[in-house]
Amino acid sequence: MKLFKKILIANRGEIAIRIIRACKELGIKTVAVYSDIERDSMHVRLADEDVCIGPASSAQSYLNIPGILSAAEITDSEAIHPGYGFLAENPHFCEACITSGITFIGPSSENIRLGGDKAKARQTMKRRGIPVVPGSDGPITSEEVALKTAKKIGFPVILKASAGGGGKGMRIVKEEADLDLAFHLAQREALTAFGSSELYMEKYIPVMRHIEVQIMADGKGNIVHLGERDCSIQRRHQKLIEEAPSPFSSEKFRKKIGELAVKAARAMKYRNVGTVEFIVEPDGTIYFIEINTRVQVEHSVTEAITGIDIIKEQIKLAAGFPLEYKQGSIKPRGHSIECRINAEDPERFMPSPGKITFFYQPGGPGVRVDTAAYCGWVVPAHYDSLIAKLIVLGKTREDALVTMRRALDEFVIEGIKTTIPFHKRVLNYPDFISGEFTTGLIEKMNSADVAEGGEEGPAE
Repeated sequence: MKLFKKILIANRGEIAIRIIRACKELGIKTVAVYSDIERDSMHVRLADEDVCIGPASSAQSYLNIPGILSAAEITDSEAIHPGYGFLAENPHFCEACITSGITFIGPSSENIRLGGDKAKARQTMKRRGIPVVPGSDGPITSEEVALKTAKKIGFPVILKASAGGGGKGMRIVKEEADLDLAFHLAQREALTAFGSSELYMEKYIPVMRHIEVQIMADGKGNIVHLGERDCSIQRRHQKLIEEAPSPFSSEKFRKKIGELAVKAARAMKYRNVGTVEFIVEPDGTIYFIEINTRVQVEHSVTEAITGIDIIKEQIKLAAGFPLEYKQGSIKPRGHSIECRINAEDPERFMPSPGKITFFYQPGGPGVRVDTAAYCGWVVPAHYDSLIAKLIVLGKTREDALVTMRRALDEFVIEGIKTTIPFHKRVLNYPDFISGEFTTGLIEKMNSADVAEGGEEGPAE
């Protein structure tokens, strides 16, 4: 059994560089693809070869399946790594790779298709005895069905896009009078974002934690989990800060949620790397919500506490190597926190593209920065605003908090606005420091700011 000789990376930014680094250490050549406005991007500079696949628009470049496959063929690439976002969870792309004789570094198209159909995934888990949030048994096809289902499970409810993720196509409905409008808005947003207007419904749980579990599977029946991550710090369902392990977890809880994640992966006959996501009520009740069939932005905190290179494992599993880890051999140590540094106005969370005029990244013991940014780079307005991930590792959560505060103080980016000031606020907020927080923390912080200021006005 052999590793690939050359891999094309169908992505950009920090994840493309992360994959290039893993490939270099495995002795694999890399091919970068890029849009015509990203000729000077760092992932293009670091790859062994590069191919321009189209203009700035994602639809004409990073989502251009024929163009990416052509680039793979002319460079003799044996495999394609999709990273996250773009085509990473597109079953048609996975199948097109296989049809072209190219290995897709990720799960099977069947896994991706089931993972992408949130309603069907819920049904699959429910049949296997895995707890799911009370909700619809299948897609919600009309306002009448929505109303009947909402009355059955009780308000408040949340409408979600069956093909969705990232907070798009979601509407919280607190009372019957708001249901029709929310239904149509969610449908429209789901269709625009995912090409499908199909929705499903769940009971809305206002006080909860968002906890996910990293899993790895070789498709031969061997599945392990790498512990949990707490992703409860969110704004409008978008994750902002992640940590591992969860400050909420006890050893008993960790064992239980890990076993549920493995059971969920087994129910799907899962292969390669993935993440099983749960919501957890304050009393410890666990509900499955979805499985992400790709590597995630926050995989870095799991790498930090386990010492396992998840990207390398993805590549080896895709090449047909058996899983080399047993559950008992995985022993997480320490505590890791990740802050997503976005090119956004931290007061309004609006994108802030433009030229970086000064860039200094932190370092020192326990600090890792994954980024494609550099001084002089122009942050494009066409893509996701994530420009860096700041990851720290400490012996304890308290140590990690101290290191993260120091690292945020060292991180200097000028020329654009970033979310660094926001992260400093969170890291010094009492509820975050204590670990007693839920997905409503940012809303609580903002409400406190308004109360202290009398009323919410424009930022200075």
